Amino acid sequence: MNYLLDTHTLIWVISEKDKLSTRVTRTFADPANTFFVSAISFWEIALKFSSGKLDIEGIFPEEVPMLATQSGFKLIPLLPDESATFSRLIVTSHKDPFDRMLIWQAIQRNLTFITNDDQLAQYEIAGLKTFW
Repeated sequence: MNYLLDTHTLIWVISEKDKLSTRVTRTFADPANTFFVSAISFWEIALKFSSGKLDIEGIFPEEVPMLATQSGFKLIPLLPDESATFSRLIVTSHKDPFDRMLIWQAIQRNLTFITNDDQLAQYEIAGLKTFW
């Protein structure tokens, strides 16, 4: 199965594995699964780090892509078509722009989104599949 990691999931894999559910940990251990991390997550981490809202135990934002690939994750860019069609994503009470673009990428690429954010169930009617 193919999965896209939410930003907090990526951070927890890198620095706080104990926050991952048992189900997610088992899923990561299954070699039949493929995991993707979006450039959007790296941007979110860098922005929150520079504003003082995020500290990943001595890890700098520029190290995160390398740590993601070392964890076996495939990195994906934000494609022009994904950006241009983003306006098609339904409007909900959830306003986080990083989450919304990650959600759109997961829907467009038919990836299951690994997230602990229960607010994202609002997007299931738009085709989002979540996992935790």
